[in-house]
Amino acid sequence: MSAGVREFALAPLQRQAWLFLSAIAAMALIGGLLLPRSEPLPAPAWLLAPFFVALLLVAPLLALRRRRIAIEGDELVVAASFYTRRVRVDALDLDHARIVDLGEHTGFKPMLGLNRFGVPGFQAGHYLLRNRQRAFCLLTASDRVLVLPQRDGKVLLLSPEKPRDLLGHLRELAAPQPRR
Repeated sequence: MSAGVREFALAPLQRQAWLFLSAIAAMALIGGLLLPRSEPLPAPAWLLAPFFVALLLVAPLLALRRRRIAIEGDELVVAASFYTRRVRVDALDLDHARIVDLGEHTGFKPMLGLNRFGVPGFQAGHYLLRNRQRAFCLLTASDRVLVLPQRDGKVLLLSPEKPRDLLGHLRELAAPQPRR
């Protein structure tokens, strides 16, 4: 990493995301083996079914692997599955930033996906929140979510492993530098 880049670990992906993908794979495999065929296939079904299951799972697995929160220079960079959001630190309203549990503060829960990718336990992309604000989300856990309001009225919802560390570093960057 260069001197101007600092990465922040994300909260671990919940087990239910992996279980969901495993269930999809199992259903696709069983469905591929059990579907009646009126015409013979060019290859045996036991060879084709795993191939199609692999195709079905490659994109979601790659999307789940692409998760990153970093500060590059004066920008917060959030890579969330197929999406990347870059926000200058001075565009964040850090005085109103906070760490919440989405179970208690339901107004911040993503309600409607506008352009998103998600499986149970993982939400990434653009959402409309229950409080009617637009948000860019990278959520792998809902108990310690960093809510970062932007000065334009939008919100970033992030699940870093240590949200206080990320918020503290953002506040350090936003603090006025003393003159020399």
